Amino acid sequence: MTIEHAHGTSADAAARDLGERTLTLLRSRLPAVAELTVQAIIEQVPPYTDALSGPIGANIRSAVEVALGGFLKLAARPSGTAGPRSPALDGAYALGRGEARAGRSMEALLAAYRIGARESWRQFSRAAVETDLPAGTMARFAELVFAYIDELSAASAAGHSDELATTGRVRDRYLALLVRDLRAGESTARLQEAADRAGWRPTTTLAAVVRPTGHASRAVTRLDERTLRSDELPGLAPDEQSAVTLLLVPDADGPGRAAVTRALRGLNAWLGPAKPWNLVHLSYRRVLRAMRLQLPGRDGVVDTEEQLAALVVTADADALADLRAHALAPLAQLRDASADRLVETLRAWVLLRGRRDEVARALHVHPQTVRYRVGQLRELFGDRLDDPDTVAELTVALAHPRPV
Repeated sequence: MTIEHAHGTSADAAARDLGERTLTLLRSRLPAVAELTVQAIIEQVPPYTDALSGPIGANIRSAVEVALGGFLKLAARPSGTAGPRSPALDGAYALGRGEARAGRSMEALLAAYRIGARESWRQFSRAAVETDLPAGTMARFAELVFAYIDELSAASAAGHSDELATTGRVRDRYLALLVRDLRAGESTARLQEAADRAGWRPTTTLAAVVRPTGHASRAVTRLDERTLRSDELPGLAPDEQSAVTLLLVPDADGPGRAAVTRALRGLNAWLGPAKPWNLVHLSYRRVLRAMRLQLPGRDGVVDTEEQLAALVVTADADALADLRAHALAPLAQLRDASADRLVETLRAWVLLRGRRDEVARALHVHPQTVRYRVGQLRELFGDRLDDPDTVAELTVALAHPRPV
C-alpha cells in the first residue's frame, strides 16, 4: 500500500494547503537539500564515508535528488488524484539491490535513510517557515515527508533482501570456494578465476587469523571489509574445527599489522604472517603450528611474527629431540629431579650469557644457588661449556622451554 492510500487524507490536505509559493521555494532549494542530505549521511553513517565519492557517489546523489523531487510532485498533486508508481520507489528498490551487491548491510542502508529523513525535513521545514505556513499544515507536511521516506526505505529494504536472496547466497558459496582454494595453495591462475567468480578483488597481501567461533563476528566488524571467512579448518581435529573460525585479513603488514593486532586485542586470536594473497596458505600453516605449540601471546593475540625463533627451532621435532639428547648427554645419568633443575639452570645460564644475578632472578633462587648449580654443570660438561660450538648447540636445544 502506498502513501496515496494509507495517508490519503493527510497527503491531500498537505497538497491543498502548501500553496504554490511554498512549493516553488521547495523546488528551488531541491539541489541544495539533496547535497546537504548526502553530506549528513557521509558524516554520520561510517559505511558511506568512502562510498559516496566518484561515480557511485554521483549515482547516489542523483537518487537522493530524484527521491526528493518525487516527494514534491506528490505534495503538489491535486486532491484525489492517483498516478502511476513513483519512479522514486523504483529507484529506491534498485538502490537497495545495489547496496547489497556492494556489500553494505541493511542496517547501514536504513541508518542512511534515518539520517536523510532528518536532514531533508530540517531543510524543507525551514523553507516552509519562510513562507509562513500555518502550524497545522506544517504538522501534516511533516507526516507526509516521513510517510514518503518510510515507503522509500521499505522499497530499498525489499530490494536489498531480494538481492541477497537471489545472488547473495550464490556469492557466499563462491567466496567459500575461494577460501578453500586459497587455503589449499592452488595455482595463481585458478585463484584468480575463483576470485573473479566470487566478485572479490585480490589484495596485495593476506594474513591468516584463527580465533574462537563465538567471537568471529566481533572480529570481522573490526577488520577490513574485504576479509574472507571460513568455518572449515583442515589440519585440525573435528572438535577443534567446530570451536574456531578462519579469517583471511588483507594488508596485515607494515603499519597495517599494528591496526590488525589492535582489532584482535582481547579476542584470543592467532595471527599469521602477511603473505602475497595467492600464498596465504603459508600463513595458515604457520598459524596452525603456533596453535599446536601453544605459543604465548600478548593481550589475547598470538602474533607468529613475534615467535619466529620458537617456530624455527621446533620446525623438525624429531631433529630437535635428537639435538637435546646429544647436547644434554652429560646429564643423562642423573635422577630426573636433579637433571630437571640443572637443565633449567643451564637454559637460563646460556640465554642470559652467564649473568648470575639475572639468572637467579629468572629462576627465583639465591645467586649462591646459581653458583652451586653452575659448578655442578662445569663438573659434568668440563671445558665444553666454554666451547662456542657446544654453546650454540645448547642454545638451540634449550631455546624452547619444553621439548616438542
